[in-house]
Amino acid sequence: MNYGLYLSASGVLTNLYRQDVFANNLSNVKTAGFKSDMASVSQRPAEVIEEGFGGHVSDELLDRLGGGVMAGPQRINFQPSTIEQTGGALDAALELPKTFFAVAQTDNATGEQKVSLTRDGRFSLNDQGYLVTVGGGHRVLGPDDQPIRVSGDGPVRIDASGNLIQDGQPVARLQITAVADTDHLIKLGQNLLGFKGGRDGRVPAGASAIVHPGAIESSGVDPIKALMQVIEATKAVTANGNMIRYHDLVMDRAVNVLGRVA
Repeated sequence: MNYGLYLSASGVLTNLYRQDVFANNLSNVKTAGFKSDMASVSQRPAEVIEEGFGGHVSDELLDRLGGGVMAGPQRINFQPSTIEQTGGALDAALELPKTFFAVAQTDNATGEQKVSLTRDGRFSLNDQGYLVTVGGGHRVLGPDDQPIRVSGDGPVRIDASGNLIQDGQPVARLQITAVADTDHLIKLGQNLLGFKGGRDGRVPAGASAIVHPGAIESSGVDPIKALMQVIEATKAVTANGNMIRYHDLVMDRAVNVLGRVA
């Protein structure tokens, strides 16, 4: 195989991955509580090193060129975003970056209820009186990991302590949990987060649970930066694709022109 084709192909695949990540960020620029993904790229070792072939198949020149690039670990940027006032009685925003609301998510394969986390504080009451997320309709959990259900016909609001107030009295409380190491969190879709390996890494939020009632946290995506990242990744895909075309042209000339002359 032409080694230049190999290197250029790694560039195409890696930058297609980057393009997907940045495009997903851009598409969520208006999603409340969304946290942007950070795509990383790492250098790929030469094939003789990666495959452990040993020195008997080593080529000094090709080994010095390396093996191109590959997608590195993908991380989530948990920096807090702007708090936007909505005036919604059941809207709430969290200020600190390592605090989250807890919601129940149903595993489609087993039907089991699992605890997931979210920064999206847009809530509403469904027909059964359960407090649910606006995005996805997931039931919001109280401190006892049980879904919050409100009875009665009086209006309900969330206060600065995370309590649900009805007729001037607290009737339930939001579970606001903290995560010691956000590197253990993964995205589950529908603006929800879970723990790698399914383990529970929640810790009590305590006094760090700063709630802003009647507000939501805006998306963590900078639209201009995200658009520029998509454009840059697209240009990188095109450039590597052009290199593949050039290598193909060189091989064509080597076989059909130089080979004929010889």
